[in-house]
Amino acid sequence: MDWTKSSAELLNLFSELAPKDPRVQHKKMFGWPCCFVNGNLFVGLCKESMMFRLSEKDRASFLRLDGTAVFEPMPGRKSKATVVFTNALARDRKELGKWIDRALDYGGALPVKAKKKPTPARTPAAHSQASRRASRSRS
Repeated sequence: MDWTKSSAELLNLFSELAPKDPRVQHKKMFGWPCCFVNGNLFVGLCKESMMFRLSEKDRASFLRLDGTAVFEPMPGRKSKATVVFTNALARDRKELGKWIDRALDYGGALPVKAKKKPTPARTPAAHSQASRRASRSRS
């Protein structure tokens, strides 16, 4: 995957437009800023694109606009519910805000995503003991 960072101008725009709603968590995903509600990603950046997780109806409307696409983080790995403005800096701020609001509404209506329990770190010794036990049981 190409890990090109977003431009400072796009980062500033995203920071200005990102919802200040108390339900929203601001985190980075793969180094790009994103917003989550109830544990669900609803808007974020990827390179020079702004991505939105939208309802099926909103995705259909969104994809009729020029400069939009289905989010494809890697070739052949299209996202089912996420779409992008390929050059978010060329878009009107009000238009971006409208889609952010729709994405927040959609993300907020999704079931709360359970937090993953951290997996305990395996030490090299513990790993080799588990490997020895597994090979003995196969014998």
